[in-house]
Amino acid sequence: MSHSSGAMMSNVGNPQVYNDGDQRPSKKEIEEAQNHPAYHAGEKHSHQDLDPKDSRSIANRLNHASKHQGEDEEDKTVHDPLKPAQDQGHEPSRGAQIDKELQEEDEAILRKKGIKH
Repeated sequence: MSHSSGAMMSNVGNPQVYNDGDQRPSKKEIEEAQNHPAYHAGEKHSHQDLDPKDSRSIANRLNHASKHQGEDEEDKTVHDPLKPAQDQGHEPSRGAQIDKELQEEDEAILRKKGIKH
């Protein structure tokens, strides 16, 4: 004779008692909570997207990180390869000088083709 947990095997009482639907928020309640101003409040960059101490679920953290991934990438792009060294008061490296020459050549070709103004 095998013995298993009797919690779900019981015929005592109303079977709806075992339904946990009343313990979970409805989709409407979830959407309302996400549209609440407090959900979006806070300063920009006040949270690290992948902070392990954050109480958000992994799926929510990754979703948030993917939404914000492209925002800072444009800021990190170096438009002038010589600028970082010159800002520090140094002579740009030979590689940066070559990058600048290649960039100027590419821009000239694009202007010639009418792609870039």
